[in-house]
Amino acid sequence: MSDAAQPTAAEVRAAAEAVKAALDRHLAAVEQRSGEDDPAVSAAFNALATAAEEYDELLYTRHDEVTPFEIPGEDGLPPYAGPEEPSAVSVLIRRDYAVVEPQRLLAQAQRITDLAPDTEDDEAGGRVHDALSVIFGEFEPDEIASRHKEFGLEEGDSTLWVTAADALPEPGEWLSAPFDQAEPERVICRFDVSAVFDDDHDDGHDDLDDLEDDEDDEDESGLALAVADGEELEVIDSER
Repeated sequence: MSDAAQPTAAEVRAAAEAVKAALDRHLAAVEQRSGEDDPAVSAAFNALATAAEEYDELLYTRHDEVTPFEIPGEDGLPPYAGPEEPSAVSVLIRRDYAVVEPQRLLAQAQRITDLAPDTEDDEAGGRVHDALSVIFGEFEPDEIASRHKEFGLEEGDSTLWVTAADALPEPGEWLSAPFDQAEPERVICRFDVSAVFDDDHDDGHDDLDDLEDDEDDEDESGLALAVADGEELEVIDSER
């Protein structure tokens, strides 16, 4: 960031005062809450998070210093703003894979091509993208997820979002852009799988890790579950 864009000391001080005021408003809302899901508390919580994030950013930019606050970020969910009684839901899934053994992938695709009498001989094509087309055309995504090593693939992050809808869309309505209408504020729940969650639980588990290293055929990933309640992700370990 250029010097011209640097925040002034007064701007940093004003952001700190905004955090203090947001803290007071949040405490007042909590003290006067009308129930477990009081919207005033939720609004005060979001305002406090916004003020703290702004202060943290200005403090770092101006003074190269950070705060000890855990600021809710993109991994969390905004307050749920969908219908209370959804008449339809959309399930959005993303799974990432690295192609770590291209020859294994090509061999599997060729085997499928050889076993299909009505398939062109060169459908696998000797190219990775052709082989991927064959594999994903033959197997269901869940089966590929459970057998990814057989296809020369390595799992990356994955996520599943369950989102509320007002009604079931018309047939073919969103096929041209299937993921453009994902609205985080309509997410009922989401499930995230990532190796980064394993790192959070490595300390103090050396003996367990040594035992698990002997089980070469088993994968382990962290699973994070987020529900639309404005809270942070709950991270739990999951054996797969």
